[in-house]
Amino acid sequence: MCYGYGPSRRSLLAAGLGLGAAAVAAASPAAAAAVHPPRHHGERVPPGKISIQLYTLRDDLSKDYDATLRYVARAGYPKVELALGYFGRTARELRRFLDGLGLRASSSHEDISSDAAGLETKIENALTLGQKYMVVPYLASDSLDQWKAWAERMNVEAEAARKAGLRYGYHNHAHEFTTDLGNGVTPWDVLTSELDPRLVHLEIDIYWAVTGGVGRGERDPVKFAIDVIRRAPQRVLQYHVKDRHLDGDMADLGTGTIDFRRVFRAHRVEEYIVENDTPDVTPQRTAEVGYRYLRELRY
Repeated sequence: MCYGYGPSRRSLLAAGLGLGAAAVAAASPAAAAAVHPPRHHGERVPPGKISIQLYTLRDDLSKDYDATLRYVARAGYPKVELALGYFGRTARELRRFLDGLGLRASSSHEDISSDAAGLETKIENALTLGQKYMVVPYLASDSLDQWKAWAERMNVEAEAARKAGLRYGYHNHAHEFTTDLGNGVTPWDVLTSELDPRLVHLEIDIYWAVTGGVGRGERDPVKFAIDVIRRAPQRVLQYHVKDRHLDGDMADLGTGTIDFRRVFRAHRVEEYIVENDTPDVTPQRTAEVGYRYLRELRY
């Protein structure tokens, strides 16, 4: 995180990027008070809306799946977002295990299915697990036609999911905002124009939306992320909540630079999902810090 700036320059950089109080305070406590004076907003994230993306805990899960999920339950999480499959269990077996822990798998990351049979299995498993959401986690291409084809396919899958009582969503990264598909058209332009807002919702990854703003050279990347949320015709129902160091690395919640208060005040969602692909200390520490941060944050 060495930029060769003195403290005053670092504080100005953080303030200019629209970033959080943690970054400003690290540069200058006085600047922190000036840029983010104490606020007295009383709203908090309801505990029942807090979840964690299990990709954060993938290393621990691969070593001891059961013990890791027991830790998640003890940490206070009421639900999880599944990733990387069921680790040797069937959907029914996993549901039974999660029920015993008092956890609910309310959402999962699922690739676009290759055929109708795959889609049917995906939906059946989600229903067995008691999910409310299924979300496409990642797509990448430099082809405009490919993005249009993906959007068309997601609309088809989302229609089937809706008929089964499930919500179908898309999860962003940064490249959707920065890849030029020709004539300045980005993947995000294609998705927001082609995905049927009656069928497909958005799971906005706040870290990646802010990073997309940085990549575009936006003066206030947090405002860019908020504009992404507000301007999309699709409903934003879920957040991935992970923090960002000034050097661009992912950070545990509350230790980085993103001003989540601004984002949460701008738009409230049904799920606030803790995530950090590269935990600062250990995956379990990331889970603990993230839950506590969301429970204590006032905005």
